Amino acid sequence: MSDPHSVQHDGDAPTTRIPRIETPGEPDPDTAPIAEAGREEDPDRMPTLMEQMGGVPGIIASSVPVAVFVVVNLIGGLRAGLIAALVAGVAVLVWRLVRRDPIQPAISGLLGVGVCALVARQTGEARGFYLPGLLYSAFLGLAALVSMVVKWPLAGVIWHGINSRGMQWRQEPALLRAYTLATGIWAFVFAARVVIQGLLYDANAETWLGVARLAMGYPLLALAVVATVLIVRRAERAPRP
Repeated sequence: MSDPHSVQHDGDAPTTRIPRIETPGEPDPDTAPIAEAGREEDPDRMPTLMEQMGGVPGIIASSVPVAVFVVVNLIGGLRAGLIAALVAGVAVLVWRLVRRDPIQPAISGLLGVGVCALVARQTGEARGFYLPGLLYSAFLGLAALVSMVVKWPLAGVIWHGINSRGMQWRQEPALLRAYTLATGIWAFVFAARVVIQGLLYDANAETWLGVARLAMGYPLLALAVVATVLIVRRAERAPRP
C-alpha cells in the first residue's frame, strides 16, 4: 500500500499527493453541483397569479396608457390623448421586453387602451374612452355581489390564488366572514366608480370624468387593499375553535 504523503516520480517530474483538508462549512467540490441543483427552483411549479401578472410593476405598467390618456386629453384634446396613450402602451411593452420582464401585463394594457381608443374614435367624444372602464367596473361589482351570495367571495379566491394557498379557507367560518366583508368593500368601490363616473359621463363632463378616473383608480384601490389586508390578518390571527 502506498503512502499518500510519499513522493512519486514520473520521469523527471516529481509530484506530491497531498490529502485535501476539508474546512468546516466548505462544500465538497464533488457534491456541490448536486447540492446546487437541489436548491434550484422546481421547473414544474405553477406560477402564482401575482407572478403571472408581473407583480406590482406589472400591474402598474398595464395601467400606464390609461393614465397617459387622462392627462394628455385634459391638456391637448382627444386626438393627442389617443396617440399618447397608444404610444405609451407600445413603449411599456418594449421596455418590458428589453428588461425581459413578463409582457402579459403590457399586452393587456395595450389591448385595453386600444379598445378604449376605438370606442372614443367611433363616438368622436373623449368620454367614450372611459365607457369600457365603466362597463368593466359594473361587471366586477356584480361579480363581487354574486360571489358573496354563493359563498365564494372573490376577495378570498383572489387572495389565495395569488399566494397559492388553496381553498381550504372556506371551511373556516371566521375566514369566510372576513373574506365576505372584504369582498363587500370591493363591491362598494366598483359601485362608487359606476355611480360617480356614470353621472359625469351622462353630464358629458369630460374634464371631471378624467379627474375622477385618476382619483378613483390607484388611491381608492390602495384603500381597498389595505382594508382587505387588515380584515384578513385579523381573522387569521383569531383563535380557532
